[in-house]
Amino acid sequence: MIIINGGSSAGKSGIVRCLQAVLPDPWLAFGVDSLIDAMPLRMQSSDDGIAFGADGGVNIGTEFRALEGAWAQGVVTMARAGARVIIDDVFLGGAAAQDRWRNVVGDLDVLWVGVRCASHVAEGREVARGDRVTGMAAQQADLVHRGVDYDVEVDTTHTESLECARAIASHVA
Repeated sequence: MIIINGGSSAGKSGIVRCLQAVLPDPWLAFGVDSLIDAMPLRMQSSDDGIAFGADGGVNIGTEFRALEGAWAQGVVTMARAGARVIIDDVFLGGAAAQDRWRNVVGDLDVLWVGVRCASHVAEGREVARGDRVTGMAAQQADLVHRGVDYDVEVDTTHTESLECARAIASHVA
């Protein structure tokens, strides 16, 4: 398993697509954005689900956390069954979010990857994308990395996704 963490608009999704292209074996990709999209719309703006503030802040509720836990267990079950899996996540809780994953993956081999990007660059990408709450990239740029331990870190501020993917792939056993 490869678990990739980084803030909004840091370039994780592009790196994941490039990883799928450069790794010799097939890898499945799953992301927290897909989990959010799979949830009922009412959970995407509620205290029990996930709520995006006008300032870019994100609040996670108990129902979201429960479904996220079940999703993570399902993904890990696929990995235990032999699927190679890449996770594209945003550790809003920093080290606590990594600990939740560690508890689920147990003894599986995991490559922990941090994707960093200068806040001003991520903000520019956020505006260009047009599908994010303004301010999310700036709020998450450092927050998601607090207390998180990585095997590999890449920085997309000045480095293209393909080059980052190749650097990560060189650490895959």
